[in-house]
Amino acid sequence: MDEIRNPFAPGAGSPPPALVGRDSLLKNVTIMLDRIKNGRHAKGMLFVGLRGVGKTVLLNKVLHIATEQYNYVPIFIEIPTNNKPLSELLIPPIKDLLRRFDRIANLNQKVKSAIGTLKSFANGLKITLPDDITIGMEIDSHPADSGDMEIDLPILFVAVAEAAAAQNSQILILIDEMHYLNETELSALIMGIHKITQKQLPLALIGAGLPQLVGLAGKSKSYSERLLDFHQIGPLNDTDAQKAISEPANREGVTFDASAIHDIIHHTNGYPYFLQEWGYLTWNEAPNSPITRLDVERTTPLVITQLDQSSFRVRFDRLTPKEKQYLRAMAELGPGPHRSGDIAETLGAPVNTVAPVRNSLIKKGMIYSPTHGDTAFTVPLFDQFMKRTMPLA
Repeated sequence: MDEIRNPFAPGAGSPPPALVGRDSLLKNVTIMLDRIKNGRHAKGMLFVGLRGVGKTVLLNKVLHIATEQYNYVPIFIEIPTNNKPLSELLIPPIKDLLRRFDRIANLNQKVKSAIGTLKSFANGLKITLPDDITIGMEIDSHPADSGDMEIDLPILFVAVAEAAAAQNSQILILIDEMHYLNETELSALIMGIHKITQKQLPLALIGAGLPQLVGLAGKSKSYSERLLDFHQIGPLNDTDAQKAISEPANREGVTFDASAIHDIIHHTNGYPYFLQEWGYLTWNEAPNSPITRLDVERTTPLVITQLDQSSFRVRFDRLTPKEKQYLRAMAELGPGPHRSGDIAETLGAPVNTVAPVRNSLIKKGMIYSPTHGDTAFTVPLFDQFMKRTMPLA
């Protein structure tokens, strides 16, 4: 098949050629954006799910809708694994946003106040701002300089949202990989949204993270479930998974046999990322249309090798030897979830001695606890990879 015409798009956050199965969620997003634009209350949203379900794709889709259809001013950040502070990630886009307002408003008083607050916020956290953002700004009268994120971030959010309201604008903050926030940062973020909600200011939050984000948010602030709607993002059902494969191919004049699609869904369990990987390589390996079950069967070992050498290997290489042993024990029990005691028994160690390893793997985003005492992989199909990579002697 012609590789140039291949419609599939494997890759982290790459928009699929057919975004299916998410219509209801996107409708909720548009309602939220509409309500805030019209000065009405709306909860923030968090997209929660395993790796490969398309959370980042959804955030990028929301970004497009918010900016192109509703003219929101966006702030989009991704929380890294290297513990870079949330404040350092937020300051540059907020600075750019206020510069934009400044150009439009010729230093409206609310914009001026927000710039001063941003300067105070940075000073309190000992972060240096460029001189051009504070020319002529007196900051003594501005709060948000305590150095305490839980105090200062809500003040900054209010000041920035009031500046937006003065320009008849709306702000959408999108945050990916939110599970990497520490407890103080997550608490400050939730408190900031709480203040915005109380004042009904035009600033909204939509974030995404692994399943542990729900527990982290609840632990951080007990009222988080009343401020934020948690949307569980899972694999596609069989009908939508079939569309994710067939619709892009059909637009190129190519068809997949029903049996071929059935096998792809079986191998991928309906996870969007894996559907794209199987679709992409199967297209490249198939000699012609229609693409058959035999084509999928012949391609599957190539897909597995590709996953083993790329996305699986990248995560595996970040692990310590003890963490690898823990995940190998999990894999021996199957895809999961598994009781923590059963994993410890497989390792031949007391539960309390392996608890630090488990906690470390949760922080690294490799596993999570769906219910108390249970442990599961955050990366679908990772149990099979662990067995291939660390075969038993």
